[in-house]
Amino acid sequence: MLDNLMLGLSTAVSPENLLWCFVGVLLGTIIGLLPGLGSTTGVAILLPVTLVFEPVTALIMLAGIYYGSQYGSSISSILISTPGDSSSVVLTLDGYQMARRGRAGAALAISAIASFFAALISLIGLIALAQPIAHFALNFGPAENLAIILLGMATIVSFAGENMLRGITMAAAGLLVSMVGVASGFSTARFTFGSVNLLSGLDFVAVMIGIFAVGEVLHQIRRGGEKPIRAGFKDLFVTKDELARSAPAAARGTALGFGVGVLPGAGATLATFLAYGVEKQVSRFKHLIGKGAPEAVASPEAANNAATNASFIPTLALGIPGSGTTAVLLGAFVIFGLQPGPLLFQQEPDLVWGLLVSFFFGNLILLVLNLPMAPVFAQILRIPYVFLYPIVLMMSFIGAFALGNNIFTLWVVFVSGLLGYFMKRFDFPAAPFVLGLVLGPMLEKYLVQTSALGEGSLLIMFQQPLSLVLTLAALIALLYPLVGAVIRNLRTRNADRASKHRKLNSH
Repeated sequence: MLDNLMLGLSTAVSPENLLWCFVGVLLGTIIGLLPGLGSTTGVAILLPVTLVFEPVTALIMLAGIYYGSQYGSSISSILISTPGDSSSVVLTLDGYQMARRGRAGAALAISAIASFFAALISLIGLIALAQPIAHFALNFGPAENLAIILLGMATIVSFAGENMLRGITMAAAGLLVSMVGVASGFSTARFTFGSVNLLSGLDFVAVMIGIFAVGEVLHQIRRGGEKPIRAGFKDLFVTKDELARSAPAAARGTALGFGVGVLPGAGATLATFLAYGVEKQVSRFKHLIGKGAPEAVASPEAANNAATNASFIPTLALGIPGSGTTAVLLGAFVIFGLQPGPLLFQQEPDLVWGLLVSFFFGNLILLVLNLPMAPVFAQILRIPYVFLYPIVLMMSFIGAFALGNNIFTLWVVFVSGLLGYFMKRFDFPAAPFVLGLVLGPMLEKYLVQTSALGEGSLLIMFQQPLSLVLTLAALIALLYPLVGAVIRNLRTRNADRASKHRKLNSH
């Protein structure tokens, strides 16, 4: 292992590789800031540029674009409630609320620190456990993956807010919208109304841009707008209390993100939702989550970065993409004449270990670049909203057009923006809708595969040890808060009755 690390270090620290690693994370940050582009689009667009490089240099740069865009997307989510990538949607919930309270600099700093911490820890796991974890991940079939998706769906309880019925209704609406297009495993078109544009479904990022960015702008316009934030200089930096609350949350998010990231196809988006749901359950300040809690920024951001790094495990060790972006990177390997899989570690050790070690330097560059810049980025919120809102709308529609390169995507953003406005207007939680929209396609895919594997029966989920444990965990995660709420209501009623009884006796 030490020999491999030294080999990777000698490769990663060459001036050329460090330069292009820096260029990659810088371009990634800029790409992440632009709504609608995201890491997958950014890597795909810039892949042809790297064809003139050596394979290891090209892959280091492309990987830098990948995790650089994750942080760039977090910046736009926190500052203007506009997620640049699907994995940053959760940050709009508490990160944006921190920004609205004048704590934008602190939210950005917490995001950067949590990202670096997660990158460091997950990189150690990636280097030490890549091959054994990859082989363990092979045990996850359709039944196990379905159980994981159900566990993710169980977190709807955490996102539902005070009104459980509204939360479940919005989750069902998200699942319904996710069904637009051709059915998974079949050739039947659903809810397309004869439109060719709907055959591939509604683009998730376009819907998110509409709900969070356009919806927020419309909501603020209706309220007459607010005065720009005038946070003092000291308000731009992280306090000791915020760091103390964020540290354990980042650790939990890192562990959860790494565990989800190693599963082929799970991706960072699911990891961030799960991490947020866990914080809603275990945080000592759970009543503040959703209102600008630092732990609800640190945990999803750590999960995002850890899952990003962990997604390279199935990609490198098995040749199976761990996410949409690593699927594009897998194509880059093929273009350079490389075959990802177990033999890659033996045949191209300098490339593999150089790539892995470069992750550390890339994330260190991101920290050095962005941590001092957090107060500077926060100044964006000082711009009068009469100027800021048109900029947000312009960025949103330009990013949406870049997604599909057609006018239809702009209509999706517009309609989603109206939906987001009405959600805020009538206090319907957006997070369960997003969760249903994210997990709907995966839920359907693994449900069809599991049903086929069990010859029409889903009892196969209770016949496999892994899927049984995960399914039971999903049931517990779903029922525990509900049972707790019922018990609290009973105790309150009994306390009220006892109080009335004592008053009657005293009279």
